[in-house]
Amino acid sequence: MLKNVVFVAPFPTDVTMRFVRACARLPGVRLLGVVHTPPGGDDAALYHDVVRVTEPLSAKDVIDGCEVLRRRHGQPHRIVGILEALMVQLGLAREHLGVSGTSSRVAELFRDKAKMKAALRGAGLPVARSALVDDEAAAREFVGEVGYPIVLKPPAGMGAQSTFRLRSADELRAAFRGLHVSAERPVLLEEFLQGEEFSFETLTLGGVPRLHSISRYEPSCLHAMENPWIQWCCVEPRDIGGAEFDAARTIGFEAVRALGLTDGMTHMEWFRRADGSVVIGEIAQRPPGANISLMTGLAHERDLYGAWARAVVDGEFDGPWERKYAVGSAFLRGMGHGRVARVTGVKKVHEHLGALVAEAKLPTIGAPRAEGYEGDGYIVVRDPRTEVVEQALRYIIQTVQVTYTG
Repeated sequence: MLKNVVFVAPFPTDVTMRFVRACARLPGVRLLGVVHTPPGGDDAALYHDVVRVTEPLSAKDVIDGCEVLRRRHGQPHRIVGILEALMVQLGLAREHLGVSGTSSRVAELFRDKAKMKAALRGAGLPVARSALVDDEAAAREFVGEVGYPIVLKPPAGMGAQSTFRLRSADELRAAFRGLHVSAERPVLLEEFLQGEEFSFETLTLGGVPRLHSISRYEPSCLHAMENPWIQWCCVEPRDIGGAEFDAARTIGFEAVRALGLTDGMTHMEWFRRADGSVVIGEIAQRPPGANISLMTGLAHERDLYGAWARAVVDGEFDGPWERKYAVGSAFLRGMGHGRVARVTGVKKVHEHLGALVAEAKLPTIGAPRAEGYEGDGYIVVRDPRTEVVEQALRYIIQTVQVTYTG
């Protein structure tokens, strides 16, 4: 008998569809979709059936969509998705239909940054000092404890999105007024963490991480957000098994345990300070962005999208995996506004680095400039030697130039 797997995938973005295809490839699965915009082309055939909803981030619409599919095809085996903004709603749908998987309570711990940090502190883990505030008086009190600069973000933000560095009382005052901060619209303030920024990913089964990976951001995500012209990089070193990352492994595994995840992936931002100490920025209950899922698969010469699907649908991991390569992504952006007018330097990169390139998505001429920090395109390189990957990334960001016209 086929297992009914409901994938809540509002929009058919490239990244989302990689995970949808992985679920569709699993044997014995009838893939059902709750979508806002159905996929086109060959991807339209991935779903056995879909229900379209008008408000995909609404728990009611998600639950109603799953109910319709249950009536048509029988009880779901799993209800899955990859968007951070949907994790709590997926938990509520599972509870409503009696489906196994991450509960809404656990999802809320990951999603609500104030609750997340409180839980991590309660477990004795090093985490950025923070405060959920709803007026300027409380904000000034927090600044008195940690000093400027501070970081402001929504309690349920995603990654570096809607995140701001505030350097003075004037910037704090302007941010509070611009965001209309109130008891109904609180914000999270955090100490500004300085040092090298990394990520730590796990693929977890039964509450036990079975695979982990580490990436380094150059420069930090917040710096890339604040300077939209910077062509930045994400690097996965080949060797992550040494003492250099022992502290990261300890806090990464303990964070998963403290927040109660059973099956799925986590993506944790962490920093190594100048004195060598480590501290957690935040952790999400989802596959990582910034090409890290792609890069982790390339580093192990395995399919991470398929591994995620096996974990959340079948509760299995086909491991262990051997880490064979270093991998890196260079994100292509430039100065200016408007639409992509020219992309230069690509031929030079191909001539010098063609054998190293594992995947590339070049900016589309005429396309509007991308709003996100991942930019208008990327080039992914791979080699067994970490230093070769790092040199290749430097060459790419120094050689490729993106020009816009308004």
